[in-house]
Amino acid sequence: MEENERAGRCVVAVDGPSGSGKSTVSRRLAVGIGARYLDTGAMYRAVTWAVLRSGVDLTDAESVAKVAGEVDLRIGTDPQGYGVTADGVTVDAEIRGPEVTGAVSAVAAVPAVRVLLVTRQREMIADAGRIVVEGRDIGSVVAPDADLKVYLTASEAARAARRSAEDATDVAATAADLARRDRLDSTRKADPLTQAADAVVLDTTELGIDEVVARLRDLLIDRGVA
Repeated sequence: MEENERAGRCVVAVDGPSGSGKSTVSRRLAVGIGARYLDTGAMYRAVTWAVLRSGVDLTDAESVAKVAGEVDLRIGTDPQGYGVTADGVTVDAEIRGPEVTGAVSAVAAVPAVRVLLVTRQREMIADAGRIVVEGRDIGSVVAPDADLKVYLTASEAARAARRSAEDATDVAATAADLARRDRLDSTRKADPLTQAADAVVLDTTELGIDEVVARLRDLLIDRGVA
């Protein structure tokens, strides 16, 4: 992209496993730099909700892809109040429930689903100008030319404790589920969870949200795109 085409643009890619702080950090950073915010995980969850509602077999990749291609998926990019709808139904709460959480890795592993959603995500990034995008393959696949690529991580114990507090679930059960999702997301053939080679790795185990956001803003200032 030419220099004049990038004027005023800023794309921040935030990747990492569940419980690493991606969502909270990404939203706060977006607010702080006057950018839009895109939760790509919510898109996969919304498609998963539609797949479960349709009753198709999760192991039937063709049928899963068909549902993904037909669902009217809409997601907001306001970091202070985004929402997700599928076929006109608001699904913000439903996509965070245990049924969708248990099935989303299987749906997200279907190559045709990933092609469909990655295309949509790239279009949204191109239209946004300034945007913070979070997910598992943003820096490596969705936005490889992002101005800043960050890979957030944290200890397994910290991640389980955070997610358990959010969902009011048993810590041990949460840890087991996170390990299951990590394994599935990291080993899928299509766009696995991975750290981009040029990503800045930040361990959030001992860091507060404000401290993480401040560090990312400093990195953006260093790059001249804050």
